[in-house]
Amino acid sequence: MARKNIGAKPYIMPMPVLMLSAYEVESEKPCAMLAVWGGISNEKELTITVASERHTLNGILARQAFVVSMGTVETATECDYLGITKGDKVADKFEKSGFHTTKSEFVDAPLIDELPFAVECRVKSYDPETWRLVGEIVNVSLDESILGENGKVSFDKFHPLAFDWMNKIYLSLGEKVGNAYKDGLALRKLHI
Repeated sequence: MARKNIGAKPYIMPMPVLMLSAYEVESEKPCAMLAVWGGISNEKELTITVASERHTLNGILARQAFVVSMGTVETATECDYLGITKGDKVADKFEKSGFHTTKSEFVDAPLIDELPFAVECRVKSYDPETWRLVGEIVNVSLDESILGENGKVSFDKFHPLAFDWMNKIYLSLGEKVGNAYKDGLALRKLHI
């Protein structure tokens, strides 16, 4: 197999489409943005890159709370709209997305009703130079509509949206291809 070197690029494929929601600085009006540079950084911690000029960040820092919801295939257009539209330039940006909210029971931030998988966080830190937002995970909220018979998320019912940074496209996740923490045991047994 031949390889091509393309230099230092921010390419990890695919990336989750993370929808950050908060309340405006001085009102209960919801605001939200799309982020793709983020993920779990500890057992109870998320780290996400959020540019310091983002309107939603103001609400996050003022309230010291935010919710990270997973974008879905069914809501790709709405999620993209919230990612490409600046809240400080468009009045009622969130309302125009068509999304609705419910106040979190755990943090001072809104859950987006149409996004069934949400991680509720308190701000641990934000570095305006590196744009790293770190949140303490307080609760994970799952809409019952995405749960299987075993009470866990079913990917037959939940269709998370992924982002391909290189090609600037959204993707859906595919079919099951293996069992984590199990399939590799066959190789381990060969080498004992």
